[in-house]
Amino acid sequence: MKVAVLTMFNGLSATYSLVNVVAEHLRMLLDAEIETKVLVCQDCPDDQRYGVFRDERLEWVKVNNRHNDKQIHWCDYSKPDGQVHDTFFDEVDVVAEDLVAKLLDVDVCIMHDIHYQGWHLIHNVAIRKAQEKLPNLKFIAVTHSAPVKRPANPKWPFSARYSPMPNTTYVYPTQSGIPALARQYNLPEGKCSVINNSLDLMSSMSDDVKAIQKQFDLLSPDILIVYPGRLSTGKKFENVAAFAGVIRKKTEQDVKIIFCDFPAMDIKPDLYKRTIRENGYTYGLEESNIAFTSDLGYPQGFPRNSVLELFTLSNLFICPSFSESFGLTVLEAASRGNFIVLNQAVPALEELGKKLNSYFMRWAARNFGFDTKETYQPSEQVYLEEHAAKVVNLMRDNPVLHAKTLTRQRFSPQWVWHNHLEPLLDR
Repeated sequence: MKVAVLTMFNGLSATYSLVNVVAEHLRMLLDAEIETKVLVCQDCPDDQRYGVFRDERLEWVKVNNRHNDKQIHWCDYSKPDGQVHDTFFDEVDVVAEDLVAKLLDVDVCIMHDIHYQGWHLIHNVAIRKAQEKLPNLKFIAVTHSAPVKRPANPKWPFSARYSPMPNTTYVYPTQSGIPALARQYNLPEGKCSVINNSLDLMSSMSDDVKAIQKQFDLLSPDILIVYPGRLSTGKKFENVAAFAGVIRKKTEQDVKIIFCDFPAMDIKPDLYKRTIRENGYTYGLEESNIAFTSDLGYPQGFPRNSVLELFTLSNLFICPSFSESFGLTVLEAASRGNFIVLNQAVPALEELGKKLNSYFMRWAARNFGFDTKETYQPSEQVYLEEHAAKVVNLMRDNPVLHAKTLTRQRFSPQWVWHNHLEPLLDR
């Protein structure tokens, strides 16, 4: 499959929101290894290309914007009637001829605002004329602004802004706009679809976080737990794995843990990591649910700034540590909007947790001058299950956590690609 993205951009300023949306779509297509070309205006400066617009995999194509060796100046024909300028249809012909030549080798053409914007009326009419010579080409017409009211009896060529084109699916960013979009183009709502705008959280992350994402999915889980610390038995990594396993099994949430670990002297890393994994598996995790940054290219520890970035993606922080003098990691996780679960038996964690309104559980701990051990009735399994259900319910009812999690999952480029854009290419 080969896809063309028809934009007719005459500039690539990132302040123009449509440029950013098109960039996201191009990244989706290229990440899916789909051969892609983007069509822009002949007068779009090459030195403005940046980011994905400079990707070597992208075919950069300029559409003719000259008539009789003179630059075509676009007029804003947003009104539903009137008169077009004298050379309008001659300009349509030269643009249409060029569009045919540049779309001959593609299977799908995604148009952005070409059928909507008044200043693109010339391209709107031109692509309709070109389509007559491209009968097998599928079109997707994306509208990015609020649909306009359809006039009672629009006349050609102004009616091109209010009439459907054959073999074309009309698209809007939200479902709520579909009825209005269908009315504008005078077609059934079933001929319309939604492609949500996406938020690429990973684009602003460090290279270290991006490297982890390539190996371990950080975006799709319902619950993402980040636990940084020295790989010491005192940090009780195995308790984090156990509680995460119970959450997964008891509540059927998709749970993942990324342990940002660095070496300790009290136990062999491979031995302890095996214990942690087996504990997680015993309580409900699978192999794909657990990762250690030491196994993903960072054997001496994951950079602290990148840990903070991971906390912006995670939504649950569990600290069952045996002993803490303060708990700075707790503050780091809280500052990035995580639900905090702490070991109440550790004095420092209890003190800090009360100030942060954290959720408390009890594990074995070191107090001042003595150690404590918890006895669970009727069993530790039941204890963990009861708290797992409570934690998940509290997280679900927290509007901030809900919004944070849904944004990461539901509006990521990966989700929008698999659920919105990719199905349209195959329709």
